[in-house]
Amino acid sequence: MGSEEFYPDERPVHERTVAPFRIDRYEVTNAQYAAFVDDTGYITVAERELDPAKFPGADPADLVPGSMVFTPTAGPVDLRNWRNWWRWQPGAFWRRPFGPDSSIDDRLQHPVVHIAFEDANAYAAWAGLRLPTEAEHEYAARGGLEGQRFAWGDEAYPEGVAQANSWLGHFPYDNQGVGDAAPVGSYPANGYGLFDMIGNVWEWTSDYYTPRHLRLSDKPVDAGKRANLLAAASAVREFPEIPRRVLKGGSQLCSPEYCLRFRPAARSPQAEDTGMSHIGFRCASDA
Repeated sequence: MGSEEFYPDERPVHERTVAPFRIDRYEVTNAQYAAFVDDTGYITVAERELDPAKFPGADPADLVPGSMVFTPTAGPVDLRNWRNWWRWQPGAFWRRPFGPDSSIDDRLQHPVVHIAFEDANAYAAWAGLRLPTEAEHEYAARGGLEGQRFAWGDEAYPEGVAQANSWLGHFPYDNQGVGDAAPVGSYPANGYGLFDMIGNVWEWTSDYYTPRHLRLSDKPVDAGKRANLLAAASAVREFPEIPRRVLKGGSQLCSPEYCLRFRPAARSPQAEDTGMSHIGFRCASDA
């Protein structure tokens, strides 16, 4: 597990053992999430009213339900500032992924997005499942390949062909690929018969994020009812305001010139309360 080649938080490479588990073949789709909401009446974080007490100094007019939506730029921008291509969109949530005038009517087989950690856990509990741990996700994403950079080998685009839905072209203004999440299963399955473990949308795991993998001797914590090596206390010290969880798999926005994270070892921290237009999930269970 892990990599020494790319980003510091993927280090060190280390051995892990996972107990037998099952994991969804596909990312959870809009159709599946709609069935959950229709059955339970669940309201996602992005749909809820904001508490002004949590945002001192903010204009009350800005404190409306919404979510973060990716917006391509007109040309090259400073890649050090993510605000150049992300915008807060009032009225955006899983059923209205681009704002109040959008819908999922023609996107029922696309992965559900704008899902916060709580929203993913609620669906998993309803389905009698759970979120995968980071180690489980990475193990599954590798598809049986060991020591390879990507889920299909060492080349990002073997023979010039994309094996996953990622950004093709200059980021964030020139996308020669899909330019959006694709319907689940649009790209080849990995060696375990799993689709979109890499690319398409980032996926929640149950693990707390720390800026490096911890050693086997470090004290484990319980996450997703399974011991893992990431200490909750470390996460709280690093991010005292809101706990971060590990996202895995990369998304349609991952680009070699900006975010080379469409790889099994790649990982990203995400605040538990924040969904975005490129974050979804899949479920797992003990075998």
